[in-house]
Amino acid sequence: MNGGRRLAGATVVLAVLAVPPWLLTTLTRAHLPGWPTSAQLRDWLTDPLTPATLTTGLIAVAWLLWLGMAYTVTVTAARRLRAGARWVRHLPLPTPWQAAATSIAGAAALTTAHTPSTHPPNPPTPVTADELQHPSATPQTEQGGVVVPGGWIPDDTAHHVAAAAALVWLRRRRAHQPGQPDTDATQLTPLPTTVTAVQAAIADQPPPPAATTTGAMQAPLPPAHLCLAGDGADHAARGLLVTRLLTALRDSADTIPVIVTSNALARLLPSVAETAAGIPGLHVVDALEQAVGLLPASSMSSTADCGMPSLVLTAEPATAAPLNLPGARVVTLDAGARLPTWRVDRHGHSVDHQTGQPRPRMCVLDGTAAADLLAVLAQPTTAAPDPAASAPARPINRAQAKIPRQASRIPPPTPRRPTEAAATAVQLRVLGRPALLIDSKEVTIRRSAALQILVFLAVHPDGATTTQLVHALWPGLPAHTVTGRLYTTLSDLRSTVRATSADQVVVHTEDRYHLDLRTDVDLWRLLAAAHHSATTDAPGSWQAVIDAYTGDLAAGHTWPWIDPPREATRRLILDAHTTAAAAQTDPHEHLRLLQAAIRIDPYNQQLHQLAADQLNALGDSAAAADLLHTHRQRLRVAGILDQPMITAR
Repeated sequence: MNGGRRLAGATVVLAVLAVPPWLLTTLTRAHLPGWPTSAQLRDWLTDPLTPATLTTGLIAVAWLLWLGMAYTVTVTAARRLRAGARWVRHLPLPTPWQAAATSIAGAAALTTAHTPSTHPPNPPTPVTADELQHPSATPQTEQGGVVVPGGWIPDDTAHHVAAAAALVWLRRRRAHQPGQPDTDATQLTPLPTTVTAVQAAIADQPPPPAATTTGAMQAPLPPAHLCLAGDGADHAARGLLVTRLLTALRDSADTIPVIVTSNALARLLPSVAETAAGIPGLHVVDALEQAVGLLPASSMSSTADCGMPSLVLTAEPATAAPLNLPGARVVTLDAGARLPTWRVDRHGHSVDHQTGQPRPRMCVLDGTAAADLLAVLAQPTTAAPDPAASAPARPINRAQAKIPRQASRIPPPTPRRPTEAAATAVQLRVLGRPALLIDSKEVTIRRSAALQILVFLAVHPDGATTTQLVHALWPGLPAHTVTGRLYTTLSDLRSTVRATSADQVVVHTEDRYHLDLRTDVDLWRLLAAAHHSATTDAPGSWQAVIDAYTGDLAAGHTWPWIDPPREATRRLILDAHTTAAAAQTDPHEHLRLLQAAIRIDPYNQQLHQLAADQLNALGDSAAAADLLHTHRQRLRVAGILDQPMITAR
């Protein structure tokens, strides 16, 4: 039926296009013998309305009508042909391999007996919402390593960076003196961008196994003395230096991991030349000959390596004698050195210059990235104070801001009095395990990034811009590449909340995102209680601050941005315990408050000394000695027992 209609329609179209011009040509041939002559034009101008001119005009109008009809039919047909061609072009046709596979499968289906299977199908692999919407949830990671701004870091080195960053915060926790104002502004300074990018890339990833086959260099040093060349030679030299220092961070016996000549340091890291003395394990010499006196005598006595060898890094022309350093690996940037040469590109891919064989991929870092990583290795030079000389706790500085705030046009939430009951149906808990509750029922948040946003906005009640949120959640990535991910996460969060409540949690005002001020946030109530206690000095008011603290900020999460506000919140509650203890007249209650503070931060040295002094005052010297011994053991296990720390004295 459709074919007949289409044939009839095509016949009508052809008839309309062909019959009128044939008729006009046949019937008007006598009236239009040819183009008019000049005499005929003069006669027409003298008398235009003659039967001949009127007939000619009618014939011209008939041709114009036919041309218009033919144009319309042609355009319509062409449009339909283009639509059909577009549909055919987008039709998914099978490839030759697919056609062959389909034929084989069809033949097998026809020739194979249909036997019912007694085994149930495999269950589907669970996929999170983040993985479903964003298959490249962590684009800064790749096989065997982590891509950071300015370089590439192998997996094992990245985990060493994360461990070094954790030690930075442990040293800061150990050095803090509760009850006294912080005089060092760097104690709550966030770690450098490269470090946070590494932390974000390996978050929730287990350390790599000891033996992998990713093609990256597994040992932090090359197998023998080496000369580096190529566009990435300097980047690879920085990578070797940083990697060797990171591996020696936890080994107290590894006292001389890196020896670098001053000219090589000035070439590779001019920004850290003045602060190199504060980097443990890094020794700067003026000439390569001085490295002989720094190496351990045991390693110089034989050609066998004693443990992991030291790294000797130089850029000056080297003679044959200084290169013979048993127990060390000499890496030079001198193109004329008589050593095996590896050519390295800026991505860390290396090739043996003599044989052309590929070599393991090396850690590569530009000057900024290397300086950022060395910053977490640098330790303060101030010696630890004598515990016996600890001064009694002083009241905290009431005007001191414990939680970093951003300057904004949106006013922060009005502090609640600690005794006020929360009338809102939306509650956000960020102290301890984060949770969003609506009508006392916890809401399932499908995206980890959405949970991060809620905690970040709780820490910054005056709001954050799109750029600030993107840099916090996905450090090291260009903001424009992940802005869409932020919008998708916020949209999903709003949809989740809208399904259970008409209230909003995250609102957008004046280009800033912030929590709805009607939301009950436990962190805000803690700050309100601290503000109330600082302004009233009422007896026992600091107990309300202690009661409002239910755990570390976002406990269990290792987001790169969380450490500064988490440590600031911890210091606020430690100061509350210490101040409340100092106001106690009952020595046993004094000791109880100090012990409660130690349970919150078992690494703080000042708290342990104050508690030990109180135990000695109560006549329990054995308990005091056991407390200090346990603290020293904990510091030894963490690797910060013998490291110096900054004090506020």
